[in-house]
Amino acid sequence: MRKPHVLVTNVSELLAATQERTNLAICVSGAIEKVPEVVLHPGVSLYGQDASASIRFLHGSDGLRLTRDNRVEGLELVADDDRRVICNDTGLDSLGTLKLKTLVVRGQVSLFAREAVRSGHVVVQGLDIRSADCRRYDERPKGFGVAVVQGAFTLWNQNPDAGAIITADLVGLSAGRPGAPVIGSGIFVCGFSQKAANLHVSQLVTGAVYSTAQIAAGVPDVISGGVFTVYGAQVGIVHNLGEVITYGQNDMVLDNWGIVDSWTAEEAITSYGPSGIGFVNFGVLNDLVVKAPIQTFGQGSRGFNVYDGTLHRARFDRIVTHADGAVGIQVSKEIGSLIVERGIETFGGVGQSLVKGVIMTLAATPLSIKPGGVAKSIRVSGGVISHGDGVQPIEVNGTIGTLEIEGELLAAGSGFTVL
Repeated sequence: MRKPHVLVTNVSELLAATQERTNLAICVSGAIEKVPEVVLHPGVSLYGQDASASIRFLHGSDGLRLTRDNRVEGLELVADDDRRVICNDTGLDSLGTLKLKTLVVRGQVSLFAREAVRSGHVVVQGLDIRSADCRRYDERPKGFGVAVVQGAFTLWNQNPDAGAIITADLVGLSAGRPGAPVIGSGIFVCGFSQKAANLHVSQLVTGAVYSTAQIAAGVPDVISGGVFTVYGAQVGIVHNLGEVITYGQNDMVLDNWGIVDSWTAEEAITSYGPSGIGFVNFGVLNDLVVKAPIQTFGQGSRGFNVYDGTLHRARFDRIVTHADGAVGIQVSKEIGSLIVERGIETFGGVGQSLVKGVIMTLAATPLSIKPGGVAKSIRVSGGVISHGDGVQPIEVNGTIGTLEIEGELLAAGSGFTVL
């Protein structure tokens, strides 16, 4: 049966329509401003009549609060950057299906399963978060010696019951603008703990993401990520269609603590801040493909790390780092096959870097296998080159089954004895 339809053009009409507790479709015409927080009762949809439809919320107010079986489509929604432009009521036992489609927003999109919520499905089909500031939200998942800042888009199942499953299909998410990143993580999905996955995401497809958490220098136990699959999240496909760039201290670019079957990045992966890693894995990842260069520019900002968990197969285009302590590839656990198609190159020497919440001194070694690191096979085309003084191109304190290098194996810096 088709939902009753009501057209709204001002604040009074919008608030009156949202008081109805029926299966209602509310159509927004034009720009509506100075709107207090709006609750969409179960079954209510909200959509824009045309491209000019927008809702601007009051200063200091959150925006839309969803309940169950809500659909929001074709709107510009504006809240203060440090408020939640879309959030949800956690007092119902289920989210039903929450659908966000073709939205442009300012402020955090925050969907939590906790308290009464035990089930639900979240669908995103186009969500552009122009700006957000997530620093005020002090609920942060903790693991591996650090806490993770929430994202401009945050989907988090906090229910401790492993049987309380939230599912999601997330396509077309983007955040920030070049040089004007969202503050916090960019895209963040998380379950309850490392012990069981209670957030099941069939696909997470992103456009361009630009983020920084503005973490103060010297803070070792707080991180963020451009796209972050945190523990408790089981994801079938992660596909980054646009570039992902982070700008600040401890801002990882792509980070996995969860369980991911396939992760593909089509465009450049770039980190500008200290201790910001291009891709870091602590979870389970079957297939990783990065089709464009990974580049880092900050001190201690490594290109690719496997600190924990499992990685079966990885293929990279090229990895380049530009600062002291910025290792190209660092492996500390067992991995399967690793292929780099256009070389690994580092331009730094010895410097400090964040490792599991501790500042350590590292050389900017292009390929480093740490104690406990095991690689079944590594093949690098395009050479392995270090430019820092006294920095070797390869460090093996673990095990490599087969190693193939096509191109130069070169320590281009000074500080070596010529025999």
